[in-house]
Amino acid sequence: MPTNQKAPLRPDPGHGPQRAPAERRDAHPATSQASGGTRIALRTPDGLRESNDIDHLRAALDAPDTWAWVDVVSSGADGVAEIAQLLGLHPLIVEDISEGNQRAKIEVTDNLVHVVMFAVPDGESLNTVEVDFVLAKRFLLSVHREGWEPRSVHHLREGLVGPMARGPDHLLWALVDGIVDAYFPTMDRIGDEIDALEDDVITEASRSALARLFGLKRDLLALRRAISPVREIFNQLTNRDLALIDDEEIIYFRDVYDHLIRLTDELDTHRELVSSTLEVYLTTVNNNLSLIMKRLTGVTVILAGVGAVAGIFGMSEAAAAIGGGEGGGFWIVTALTFVAAALAAIFLRRIGWI
Repeated sequence: MPTNQKAPLRPDPGHGPQRAPAERRDAHPATSQASGGTRIALRTPDGLRESNDIDHLRAALDAPDTWAWVDVVSSGADGVAEIAQLLGLHPLIVEDISEGNQRAKIEVTDNLVHVVMFAVPDGESLNTVEVDFVLAKRFLLSVHREGWEPRSVHHLREGLVGPMARGPDHLLWALVDGIVDAYFPTMDRIGDEIDALEDDVITEASRSALARLFGLKRDLLALRRAISPVREIFNQLTNRDLALIDDEEIIYFRDVYDHLIRLTDELDTHRELVSSTLEVYLTTVNNNLSLIMKRLTGVTVILAGVGAVAGIFGMSEAAAAIGGGEGGGFWIVTALTFVAAALAAIFLRRIGWI
């Protein structure tokens, strides 16, 4: 495969991206959403071309001054087999892409960089979408399932002309930076939910609050699986001498690395807050149980006293001894019992036991 002449596609320092006179805007709006299949964007000396035809990609790979972005919406091996064969990918990379369920990682060879990340689409529930990137001199391949639209990232909303003018490594940065930036709204939403949940737990430790707590723990675990390994990815991208990434682009990837440090710090903080809120919930439940036990003990003291008096003076001999055998003793004992029970209730009320 011929090597790409990337120098003409780079902007001069201090100037905007260079454009050929015949260069035109994207053929499709940046907000278009493909339900499946393959989308191909070709950066040629004459400008930008977009197509869904793999034959156009095959022809572009034979042209010396053209490189391609191939975006594949795939649900299995069948969706990437033909593209992988055309691009000459290693069978192990194809296997990882096809099987999915990978951990976020980076694999570097002499001619390719394979990056696995997880995108978090907007929505009320937290869902992650695995995204595989394969960077080479002449192409950038992105493979993902439905649920994430790469052209919706903020760097591509105005079209592909600018990002693609600077080469496949810059386009890779634009896509991964969009994925990382999309983590922040999710983090903010979780932080707001934790704040509201803390107030609810202190007010009332209900089962719904406990369910929300465990839901937040699951979301944070999913985010941890998506975010934590990515720091190592960008650590390698920014500290290793990779031929596929120009020195001019390293500063962009370092900016993403800084964002990831902030995200991991927020993630650790949120996990600690959720654990603390769970401890507050358990403490509140224990306090409520102690309060119930105190009230039951207070009621038991009153009833036990009444029962003891009734047991002693319920005998005919005791009643006769007090009332002279005419029944007056029963009413005297009953009145004294109710007075003693009332005094005990007042005392236990004052000390907070009932």
